[in-house]
Amino acid sequence: MVAMQKVCALAVLSGALLATAASAEQVTFMTGPQGGSWVPLGGALKGIWEKAVPGLEIQQQPGAGISNIRGVDAGKAQIGFGNSSSTVDGIAGRPPYPAKVTNVCQVANLYPQYFQVVALADAKVNSYADLKGKTVAVQPKGNTAELLTAEVLKVNGLSYDALSKVNFQASYNDAVALMKDGHVQVMTLGTTAPASAVMDLASARDVMLVPVDDKTMAAMKAANPGYNRLMIKAGTYPKQTADVPVIAYSAHVVVACNLPEETVYLMTKSLAANVSTLASIVKPMTGLTPKDMAIDIGVPLHKGAAKYYKEVGAI
Repeated sequence: MVAMQKVCALAVLSGALLATAASAEQVTFMTGPQGGSWVPLGGALKGIWEKAVPGLEIQQQPGAGISNIRGVDAGKAQIGFGNSSSTVDGIAGRPPYPAKVTNVCQVANLYPQYFQVVALADAKVNSYADLKGKTVAVQPKGNTAELLTAEVLKVNGLSYDALSKVNFQASYNDAVALMKDGHVQVMTLGTTAPASAVMDLASARDVMLVPVDDKTMAAMKAANPGYNRLMIKAGTYPKQTADVPVIAYSAHVVVACNLPEETVYLMTKSLAANVSTLASIVKPMTGLTPKDMAIDIGVPLHKGAAKYYKEVGAI
């Protein structure tokens, strides 16, 4: 009798464990390159979302704007950070995407991203045209900042062939190491300002931000309405004495359109409820409201996100 009771108890326990495993929702979250803001922000969101959504288990992996969108669309991930300009390109099926993305839905706008061209002070790079003949570190081909680098070179009558050397680096930290050692004169990146990687570099070398000129900005805006001209304010980086105009776009978070509505509803709601916590990691998120999060950027809203925004009157 006792043995039978033990068997029954084990069967009940096993059934409970199987039910728990079955109810767990395991998803992959593609964030960003090491040294950027998306890795720590992704870690904070992972904690918030796993607490808010019963059974949700999130695995983080590095990524970048364009590869994240392609990864979510292909089912390799279910959550990802993106950049408004390049995500809209994906929705439209424009290069560098091979085809239209169809399983990517908007959750929330987060904050502005700045395309930063950082040069060693002694490299004498005062404009994009001055990149000719220089050694430059960019992100791997197809990433948002790499795409922007190629485009601004093209607008200025240049290409990668016009550079002395181009290094396609997997992370901002790798590019910083090359800059510190003097192997590279310029690095490009798309992230918040101040960027931790640039702060790290500025602690070891004198650097300057290269401003975007009116001609380049007008050409980029005409090519993609998702680009805007914003200022990186004086004092953002060491020895930065003036405001620097740069190309900017919005960072946002997307999910697979087939992720359950209730899951995304709770994700959106908990994100909005924890803006102050997230702003301690990425300062430009300070003051983010549900109305800001819900602004239409040309990416379809997930039903779960739309449910929350309607609930609070943001749309």
